[in-house]
Formats: sequence, C-alpha cells, structure tokens
Amino acid sequence: MNYKLIGKILSYILFIEIGLLLPPLMIALVADEYPAAFAFLKTLGVLAVTGGILFAFCHKSKPRFFTKEALVTTGLSWILMSFFGCLPFYLSGAIPSLVDAFFEVSSGFTTTGASILPQVEALPKSLLFWHSFSHWIGGMGVLVFLMAILPLSNTGSGYTLKILRAESPGPVVGKLTPKLSQTAQILYLIYFVLTIVDAVLLRAGGITWFDAFCLAFGTAATGGFGVLNDSFMSYSPYIVNVTTIFMFIFSINFSLYYLLLMKQFKAFFKDEEKRLFIGIVVVSIALITWNISGMYSTWNEALRHAAFQVATVTSTSGYSSADFNQWPALSKSILLCLMCMGACAGSTGGGFKVSRILLLLKNMKRNVKQYQHPQGIEIVKMSGARVDEQTLVNTNVYLSIYVLIAIASFLVISFDGFDMETNISAVIACLNNIGPGFSMVGATGNYSAFSAVSKIVLSFDMLLGRLELLPILVLFVPRTWRKH
Repeated sequence: MNYKLIGKILSYILFIEIGLLLPPLMIALVADEYPAAFAFLKTLGVLAVTGGILFAFCHKSKPRFFTKEALVTTGLSWILMSFFGCLPFYLSGAIPSLVDAFFEVSSGFTTTGASILPQVEALPKSLLFWHSFSHWIGGMGVLVFLMAILPLSNTGSGYTLKILRAESPGPVVGKLTPKLSQTAQILYLIYFVLTIVDAVLLRAGGITWFDAFCLAFGTAATGGFGVLNDSFMSYSPYIVNVTTIFMFIFSINFSLYYLLLMKQFKAFFKDEEKRLFIGIVVVSIALITWNISGMYSTWNEALRHAAFQVATVTSTSGYSSADFNQWPALSKSILLCLMCMGACAGSTGGGFKVSRILLLLKNMKRNVKQYQHPQGIEIVKMSGARVDEQTLVNTNVYLSIYVLIAIASFLVISFDGFDMETNISAVIACLNNIGPGFSMVGATGNYSAFSAVSKIVLSFDMLLGRLELLPILVLFVPRTWRKH
C-alpha cells in the first residue's frame, strides 16, 4: 500500500475543498450572515491545517499505484469531503447534530437529495447555496476535477485511469481521448455548459438567479436539494417542464454528447443503453399518465407530473412536483422499479444503471441458448462491441453485493420500528442516490425521525451507491491495509 501517494492526493482534495467553500463564504459575508461566515472560516482553517500536514508528510511519494490504492483513495476522499463539508452546518448551529450534518452533506455530495431538514427555507442563504452546490461538486466527482486541472499521470504510469474507474459510474469506464486529463476536461466542460444553459432557462421562467443556479446545480448533478420545502410543487409548469427535460439530458452517458460534438451520429444512435433507457422512460410515462389521469383536471397536467416524476426517479434526482405518495399502487410500483434501475452509465445519475440491466438480460439470453445448444459458442455484444467475460462476472458480483447490502441495511434500520414501506424505500432511495422514498420519507417527508445509527447506515449507503460499492467496502477489509 502506497500510503504517501494516497496522503498526497488526499491533501490535494482538501485544498480543492477550501476553494469550493469560498463562494458560500463570500455569500455569507455579503448577506451579513456572521454565524455562518465564522463557521465557514473555522472549516477553512481545519481544512488548511489537515491538508497541510498531509502534504508535508506525503509530498515525497513514490509513483507506484495500483487498483487497491485507487479504491482506497476514492473511498477516503469522499468520506473526508463529506465530513469537512458538514462542518459549516454543524459549527453554525444550523444542524446541531454532527450525525445529522454528516447525513445531509453526504446526501449532497453523493447527489442523493435525502434530507433531515424539516424547513430548508430556514437555512441562511450561504448555507442554502452550499447545500445545493455540494450536489454539483459531487455530480461529476471531485477526483475527476482534480485530474482535469493537475497532470497526475505525469508522476506515474497512467494511474489516473484507475482513479477514474473507481469514481465514475458504470460497469465499463474508458477514455474519450488518449490523454486522461483531456478526457476529464471535456467531461467537465460539457457538465459546466449544460448547467449554465439550464440556469439561464430557469431564470427566464421568472425565478431569481440564486434560485435558478441552486436548482440547476441539483438538476445537473441529478441531486434533488431545492430551495423550497415543497420541492417543485409551487413552481410554474414552465419551470417544471424545463427541469424535466434537463433531468433526462443528465441521465444520458456524457460520452454520447462527445460523440455528437465529434459528429459521430451513427455511433450515437447505435448505443443500446440509450435506446433501452428511452424505451423504458416512454412506457413508464404513458402508464403512469393513464393511471393517474383521474386525479388531475386535464391529461396535460397528468402527463406533466408523470413525466417529471419518471425523470426525477430514473435520473435519481429526487425532486417532486406532486405528492406521489397519494398516487395509485401501479404508479408507485413503477416508480419503485425505476428507483432500482436508475440512469445510464457515465451520467451523473445513480442507481443500478441501465447498462448493467442490459448486460444481465443479454447474459441470461446467452445462458439459455447455451443450455439448449451446449456445443455452441455465444458472444455477448453491446452496441456492436464484444463484452469481455470479466465485465459480465463483475456485473453479477455487483448485483450480489448490492442485494446483500440492501438487505443488511433494511434489517438495521428496521430496529427503529417504522413501517416496512418506509424502511424498504429509504434503503432503496439512499443506496440508489434518489432521496425521497415512500410513506414517512416520501415527497412531503424527510429522514429526521430515524435514529443516529440508522442515519449513519443510510449515509454509508449513499456513499456506497455513488461510488458503486467497492471504494467504500475495501476500507473495511483488513487485507487492504497490509503493506504487501
């Protein structure tokens, strides 16, 4: 284990977090929010000291770096980011409990949108900005940002690809360009431009620039933190429709947008994951619209709410334009299935990923054919490219671990004594980075009633879901920390 290189990268992460805390600090000073400003300053001081100590001891590191180090670096980065990121809420007194503050910011960085806040409007403006900005930071990943601004690969033999694979969602992660730093820059440029376009269109709908950017941060990252306690229920149809469109946009693999920019239209339309995702979305919207049409005055209104809720669940954004807890059982069942599915690989969305579902279906089809024709050779392909056997094995292993974690988490939080619908949907919503579930944690509820133990479990579920299990799990394996 190359502890010094891990420590060096972690120090970079903490220094980046210092820079990310400066905008909310400026807002606090301009708005005369002095308790919040002092909390941000104290947090900056702790970050500077911790990052400085790590860098002083670890800056002379050897470039030896393997997959194990990449997983540990990624897991520790997100835990440290969440811990230090929660300090402004805790030190300012906005969230008096450290466990609650960690839950809230873990939900922010992992783009989950689950909250313990009964009244989000009561937050000072600076903390409300940091609340939403944490989504945007976590949407693309801070390690991807680090690779975009620092040529880490020059210090070793391309080890940044291992970090990219550890942090980025999906069963297969590759480079768009020969240089990984250039790939990271392209991804962030697409992310940044789409966020700005979303904010401008929201501002055109009559809301303030502050609200427009806060909502755009959550939409771009498929997060779910809003600036109003009722999420999108009090916004105009225009704001709802714009957000619906952008939630779908951010649910698609960003590599496909690069293909469009490169005018590789054939490769764009050939992508099987995108086609399956669009098909599932269209069918889901049609079924829910039909199922809830009697609850609304017009079909257009039913369609608007159905499309928004399907978008927010498949993208794992966690916004709500209606109290879907009141919808019929069929609609709620469809939404629960979509919660497990999630978005496309390579997007900012969470969930199991459409690509993994596609791989499981193709592998099942192959196994049935091989059972019928034992001597035949069947090859699994996706979008015309052959899928290697290790990817298929990894997908099956991921599903197994995913189910085991979901069951264990469900059993632990069940000690709190809440109903089964609340507990099951809470675990699914946190593990898939969605946010709201059903019953007590539905569109009009929150997670404040859970015990401290349950909140810690759900916080780690959010981290597990965002980092796709392994970067967090390896931290608890004793073998990981052996020198050789």
